[in-house]
Amino acid sequence: MRRGNRRRYREAFGEHSYWQSYSDMMAALLLIFVLIIAITLAIYKQKTVDLEQSQNSLGTARQELENARKELEDARADLEEYRAAIEQSNRELENSLAELQQAYANAALTQDELNKAYLEIENARNELTATRQELENIVGIRTDIIGALQSAFNNSSMSVDAQTGSITFSSDVLFRYGSAALSADSQNTLREIIPMYLGVLLQDQFREYIAEIIIEGHTDTDGSYEMNMELSHGRAYSVAKFCLDSRNGLSEAEIEQLRGLLTVNGRSFSNPIYKKDAMGNSTGEIDMEASRRVEIKFRLKEDEMIEKIAQVLKQ
Repeated sequence: MRRGNRRRYREAFGEHSYWQSYSDMMAALLLIFVLIIAITLAIYKQKTVDLEQSQNSLGTARQELENARKELEDARADLEEYRAAIEQSNRELENSLAELQQAYANAALTQDELNKAYLEIENARNELTATRQELENIVGIRTDIIGALQSAFNNSSMSVDAQTGSITFSSDVLFRYGSAALSADSQNTLREIIPMYLGVLLQDQFREYIAEIIIEGHTDTDGSYEMNMELSHGRAYSVAKFCLDSRNGLSEAEIEQLRGLLTVNGRSFSNPIYKKDAMGNSTGEIDMEASRRVEIKFRLKEDEMIEKIAQVLKQ
């Protein structure tokens, strides 16, 4: 009986020991599994950190590569500019060498050539001196003409404008009001004045400088512009016709010269004369009597004068 109990006890105790060992083994396996998972997570986390660091390093490397490419492009551009500068310097050097060679060639003048050059320089100086003298004569020609006209009219009631050299006839003296026909008294006045004035302009010393002799008619502001244009032109034409008549003081030769220079203009009332106050300032009021006038004036060959001046300056 006691043996049976012992056997049962041993069986019961042995079964309990088996399950306990199995439980321990499962706990150990679970612990190992947990450790494996923990280690795996730790490795994964480390790999993730390493991957992020690698990506950051790759981005930095890419940026550095892009910067290096830009620097390379800048370096290439600088190199191209440097090459262009070198090529330009080489061309300039070649040109300088060519100019130097030409200078050496030009410097290799013989004594005869030098003497010839000195002679040409002396001739040029003489020509320049003569041209300067001619220029001084041209510049002073207007003053000379006006001076000659003033001398001619020194004892006359007619005055010569000191600035332009023109003379002015009052229309009231030459014509009846509204008429373009010269009065008998005016013809006597013109026979005295015209030969003196035109005789000076047609002198040999002045004639070549005269480009144009102008007879210009002006009216006051009474009436229309068109009517006064016709009247002013008719009066200027009457004076011009009188000048071209050999019975009125000019020679046939002077009349022929005058035909090539004479111009007749009618200005209507486009250029009136204004009254002045005691100080000589314009009052803005038209002087009707003074505006009715016929002017005779001249124009110099200014274009030719300017051309001669330009030639002198060029030399």
